Amino acid sequence: MFKKILIANRGEIACRVIKSAKRMGIKTVAVYSDADRHALHVKMADEAVYIGASPAAQSYIVIDKILDAVRQTGAEAVHPGYGFLSENRVFAAALEAIGVVFIGPPSPAIEAMGDKITSKKIAQEANVSTVPGHMGLIADADEAVKIATKVGYPVMIKASAGGGGKGMRIAWNDAEAREGFQSSKNEAAASFGDDRIFIEKFVTQPRHIEIQVLADSHGNCVYLHERECSIQRRNQKVIEEAPSSFLDPATRKAMGEQACALARAVGYTSAGTVEFIVDDKRNFYFLEMNTRLQVEHPVTELITGIDLVEQMIRVANGEKLPFTQDDLKINGWAMESRLYAEDPYRKFLPSIGRLSRYRPPVEGPTVTGGIVRNDTGVFEGGEISMYYDPMIAKLCTWAPTRTQAIEEMRTALDTFEVEGIGHNLPFVAAVMDHPRFVSGAITTAFIEEEYPDGFKGATLDEALLRRVAAAAAAMNRVAEIRRTRISGTMDNHERKVGDHWVVSLQGQSYPVIVAADRDGSTISFADGAPHRVTSDWTPGGHLARISVDGEPLVMKVGKIPSGFRLRLRGADLKVLVRTPRQAELGALMLEKVAPDTSRFLLCPMPGLIVNIAVEVGQEVQEGQALATVEAMKMENILKAERTAVVKSIKAKAGSSLRVDDVIMEFE
Repeated sequence: MFKKILIANRGEIACRVIKSAKRMGIKTVAVYSDADRHALHVKMADEAVYIGASPAAQSYIVIDKILDAVRQTGAEAVHPGYGFLSENRVFAAALEAIGVVFIGPPSPAIEAMGDKITSKKIAQEANVSTVPGHMGLIADADEAVKIATKVGYPVMIKASAGGGGKGMRIAWNDAEAREGFQSSKNEAAASFGDDRIFIEKFVTQPRHIEIQVLADSHGNCVYLHERECSIQRRNQKVIEEAPSSFLDPATRKAMGEQACALARAVGYTSAGTVEFIVDDKRNFYFLEMNTRLQVEHPVTELITGIDLVEQMIRVANGEKLPFTQDDLKINGWAMESRLYAEDPYRKFLPSIGRLSRYRPPVEGPTVTGGIVRNDTGVFEGGEISMYYDPMIAKLCTWAPTRTQAIEEMRTALDTFEVEGIGHNLPFVAAVMDHPRFVSGAITTAFIEEEYPDGFKGATLDEALLRRVAAAAAAMNRVAEIRRTRISGTMDNHERKVGDHWVVSLQGQSYPVIVAADRDGSTISFADGAPHRVTSDWTPGGHLARISVDGEPLVMKVGKIPSGFRLRLRGADLKVLVRTPRQAELGALMLEKVAPDTSRFLLCPMPGLIVNIAVEVGQEVQEGQALATVEAMKMENILKAERTAVVKSIKAKAGSSLRVDDVIMEFE
């Protein structure tokens, strides 16, 4: 077995590989850029080597710098993680040339499957079902429009060397095909150093279901069942689960066998994933093969008990797979929520900054019989950089059934504390409660169909709202008692805390009576319905674990005047707990009106202005591109929301802007 391996990656996946290597008794080497000097993966590794400036193009994807780090440390093998150089055949071949083992497939397999155009042709030859499309390279936007018209809209414009949603656009007409071609080309060049583009038919009402394969160098290949990855935003997966609630055993077997046939056709070894698009009749079409470990691999590990990173290392060491296809059963259900530094209230735009608070839920077995796992690469006080993918963590839960796994995830998300940056935790929490997700009736269009105007926060139903109101009333009593004990009175007697309160939240007001005893409080509503509340929450606590009528309720707590900010199940609630007289007077107070910024185009995220598409004095139409901002390896095209005339332009290409910096003003 290898004595030392180098991880040619960063963040969460580098930490993940280090954990398995340490369990196997293998020493690890981390590499890091300027932005990652104090990163978690650097602290976890046995050794660390500096490889350059913050941009990935000057550090993590510079092959010579990784090779130098290998030589300096004497690493015998390299695990590439995902992204960066993980599917770069030149990198794999360079390692082979200096006698260092690449913990992944052979370079010819990477070349064959890493190129989406070539992989489609090989898949067709291996009798794998494929999506109709144009398999050749596309020279320019005009040719892209012609091909898209011939294939038939809608089409998917994709980077040949792409992955992770980078360099990918859906076009429904000529204008979108032209615009999408250029954006995909730019993103592909920036992310992969390869701007080749191809086009294929976009299957409507599709599900994204992928098969995990594992092959050794002794001719053995197995599939570890499937993952459902249909909850996506901008082709980037957000929530994954294993298995899929949609597949039947026959379809699962057919997909698995085709995935293994494709792997054998290219002499594949190591872990890999064959992605399929599945329509509503369970017809499936080959999408691509990822010749690396997938972001969502933990859900497969949770339902099979197989450590995929360990198996990759063992296969790279020349060992045989220790199991056969018949040994691989599906045990229970697993969910994964990707926690991104993206603000769902600002159209999921990237957010950067310091994690002023980062408290994941406790990992391991839960009191309800499930399992919580959190793969992460950050820590409290650390920085989220603008240079890399915005992923913060991958929160996973396991339980015997899908319903139970979802419930475990709800609790874990409500327990997860993240402060200091915008993040999508409220959104994924809301999805877990969405009836369509709960029923399993999902497609890759789920987010755009269910949240067409963006995410505005979840609305709690009446039953849950009353439970929250009861909890807030009980918490308020505890806070009031503490406050009176601190303030006291001149004669050293405590001020009596009243029993009658009005709890206002989510546009509702509930008059309540609080009857407290040694073990908790009974909260009676105006309709006479009582709720029994018990908790060990104390004022100042950021997390409240409360029992209401015997049912658990977990909320993140912040103090505001006359109440609390409570966050749970994707809802962000301003909860006021006031005396009846205070509530009466409060109803007469004026609401603060937000300033009108409709005359300005504001930068929606910290980023770099790639180009300004208009001029001063130009009339722009609704939907017209105004500027392009690049952040976290993604191009974001800012468009006009109405017809207007450009009065002035405050930024130029190459400018680095902060959130809400003015880009241009309209008359």
